[in-house]
Amino acid sequence: MPYDPNEIIETIHMTEVEHLDIRTVSMGISLRDCATPDPKQLNKNIREKLLTKAEKHVKTVETISRDFGIPIANKRISVTPISIITDGHDIGTMIEVAETLDNSAAELGIDYISGFSALVQKGMTSGDHNLIQSIPDALATTQRVCSSVNIASTKAGINMDAVGIMGHIIKQIAEKTKEAIGCCKFVVFANAVEDNPFIAGAFHGISEPEVVINVGISGPGVVLHAIKQAGSGDFGALAEVIKRTAFKITRMGEMVGRKASEHLGVPFGIVDISLAPTPAEGDSVADIFEAMGLERCGCHGTTAALMLLNDAVKKGGMMASSYVGGLSGAFIPVSEDAGMIRAVEAGAISLEKLEAMTSVCSVGLDMVAVPGDTPAETISGIIADEAAIGVVNNKTTAVRIIPVPGMVVGQSVDYGGLLGTAPIMSVSKFSSINFIKRGGRIPAPATGINN
Repeated sequence: MPYDPNEIIETIHMTEVEHLDIRTVSMGISLRDCATPDPKQLNKNIREKLLTKAEKHVKTVETISRDFGIPIANKRISVTPISIITDGHDIGTMIEVAETLDNSAAELGIDYISGFSALVQKGMTSGDHNLIQSIPDALATTQRVCSSVNIASTKAGINMDAVGIMGHIIKQIAEKTKEAIGCCKFVVFANAVEDNPFIAGAFHGISEPEVVINVGISGPGVVLHAIKQAGSGDFGALAEVIKRTAFKITRMGEMVGRKASEHLGVPFGIVDISLAPTPAEGDSVADIFEAMGLERCGCHGTTAALMLLNDAVKKGGMMASSYVGGLSGAFIPVSEDAGMIRAVEAGAISLEKLEAMTSVCSVGLDMVAVPGDTPAETISGIIADEAAIGVVNNKTTAVRIIPVPGMVVGQSVDYGGLLGTAPIMSVSKFSSINFIKRGGRIPAPATGINN
């Protein structure tokens, strides 16, 4: 479908007035050919591959941003899950690989590099185990590296041994990094996707090409403006407004992705049409719900409003592009959304209400801060609940939770930038320890047997 000049002009107006931006242009790079038993050679191979393949990435993206007048917030790289590349190596080598990734990203001018990851939904190899154990130190000694672990899928069920370990890993990350900021760069997934361009959970899946360009768009402010302009129509009319808006912003995202692909000489992968909020006023998913008629995000009706928003965004995006992928829908991170922060502070949103909302959103419990003394098993229980939602509903869910040492409910931690301000939320005072201790694997649901 050709691009009309008026369409581009309209989209540029959205960027100037309504906070529309391209959140990221991410280059996925396979590191599978870098594997070797020699740790020194392994790190050399990884560095050379990254510097060669991504040499022009930042300059190209900046040129596209300038030429089209479209803000592009981040330039990122995702790589093959590192547990695959480092299988057979010890924990020390894996930390060295994280540092190589970090240094390479710095040389390239990349904002974040992700894929320090393991896929353990059905079980763990020794390499997976070592990778997971290395995560706290890896995140403590790097600035740009992001990490994830996939612990469940609809086909495999939930690896409860891995879930049990995750609670302790998250606690260690919190203790080893200032104000637990390392936890902002670590995600636990169910049904993780291979082409997600968003941090912190991106990785370059094993079925992906050698190199690929994936784009993640933003746009809550644009949708908010459209809903306010639409007036008091019924929900069918509201859905149509959101669909048309999602269509326009998806077209912009694909245009940028294809231009980057063309200039870099690598394939275009997908455009992820997720509505990713920022702490800026007017760029909030929570404000969208309130524009729909809810007094405060989190009150009764919020989950239904989120379902409508998520569905309409997907439908509009899929009409605009045949290459919609990644997560695509609406994100509800607490600290990164000014409206969500206000809702938590007003007592309108609890952890339990957020969990209910994740059954219909794009991801899950995202950028949620909890008291520093929250037990590891409680964190594991939260992860298990979120994984269950993803597994039964055959959708991606995730947990990015931050137990901030020394902080209690009522306080908040300010991370600045896109990470925003995280109010400390309360967790259940009752223990999950004996449940988590059972271990093993929760079997896949009947919905997973669909061949």
